[in-house]
Amino acid sequence: MSWTRVVVLSLLTTLLFLTFSSVVDSAAVRDDAKAGHSKGPARQVFVPETEASNFFKRRSRRSPQSYAELQAEQRVRIAANERWREYNEEQRNERENYAEEARDETEERSRETHEQIREYHYDGLYPRYHWFH
Repeated sequence: MSWTRVVVLSLLTTLLFLTFSSVVDSAAVRDDAKAGHSKGPARQVFVPETEASNFFKRRSRRSPQSYAELQAEQRVRIAANERWREYNEEQRNERENYAEEARDETEERSRETHEQIREYHYDGLYPRYHWFH
């Protein structure tokens, strides 16, 4: 039984010491105009009650978003998708134009080559094309 009395007595002594010490006074926050003129670094940790309530009124990470926030995020997402779509369409058009130009050039070179071969082998005795006979 004596050890419980020693523990209770030491706890009461500690509680009284903390109650009347200057450390506890500096941790108290007053809502008067002198809140900015505080002493010590411990006073800078605590904020006035109005600022604390505003802090807790803000939306937390798990609370649902407002309708305006959802609409803004959706507009940003839609605009990004539209830019991506336009970029892909532009790239596709450029590739198609390049392929078409390359195909046209190849056909033109092939046609010129065939024309030169026909003129080289034509001896004037027969018509150029046998199917016109």
